[in-house]
Amino acid sequence: MRITKPLAYPTPSAKGAPLSQPSPAGWVTVIKKRLRAEGPAYPHSTLTLLFHTRIKRVTALPASRFTLTQRLTLAIVPRLVWALLMIMGRTWRFEVLAEEGVTPAFYGFTPGREIYCFWHQCVLACAYYYRSTRATILISQSFDGELITRTLQCFGYRAVRGSSSRGGREGLLALRRVLDEGAPAIFTADGPRGPIYKSKLGPIKLAEMTGAPIGSFHLQPEKAWTLRSWDRFQIPKPFTRIVVSWGQWTIVSEETNTGELEPLRARLDVTLERARERACNHLRKGKA
Repeated sequence: MRITKPLAYPTPSAKGAPLSQPSPAGWVTVIKKRLRAEGPAYPHSTLTLLFHTRIKRVTALPASRFTLTQRLTLAIVPRLVWALLMIMGRTWRFEVLAEEGVTPAFYGFTPGREIYCFWHQCVLACAYYYRSTRATILISQSFDGELITRTLQCFGYRAVRGSSSRGGREGLLALRRVLDEGAPAIFTADGPRGPIYKSKLGPIKLAEMTGAPIGSFHLQPEKAWTLRSWDRFQIPKPFTRIVVSWGQWTIVSEETNTGELEPLRARLDVTLERARERACNHLRKGKA
């Protein structure tokens, strides 16, 4: 079912306190009691109330979900990564490229109601370069996702939790609210588990729901430590050049039908790969 209007959210009423956040087992009970209390004058449907109960912007998960070792890691590593990146980042030199007809977004730009995508491997460079945007990013609900969330918080980013395999619908609805507020939404297009250089349908679905355009970019360091992970995660070395490469915008109509989503996703892949290859070719030419 396509949602064509912003979701309406319940407000406190004179007959009771605002909705609390019950356990999953209590959702239906709370909704039924509230509807009986408000009667026909209450304008919100049961479905809308359920969305309000379940979907909210989240920046971190409860510590009780993790082991002692994981909690210690979450307490130390994000701040350590932030400090190291802030030091190393001051030595990086950025060069910006863009396809013909595309206006690139430089450091310090103020984003609006747009969706942005990049490959998972360049998270660190992106986190540093675009730290002033205070954008909201969709991050998985795994421990690795929690580690990334807390690290990005140090840079001023916000997060909603979800992925293609878990909590995806809730994450998209939360990002819709972000866009409705006039703020940008970000996806690591091939995250959280890959395969590498193959985007998920999330950005396309969100664009179809909201009409927001999708911007594609890639940050490629000239010298980096590359991890042996599924995404070939890159840690730029100090004093390296980093090319910021922008591709064409991807436009998804709100009238797009389900059968057209996959071709649009494939087009997004091509755009992201063109941006990455352009950055790599630019660095190779610089060495020649």
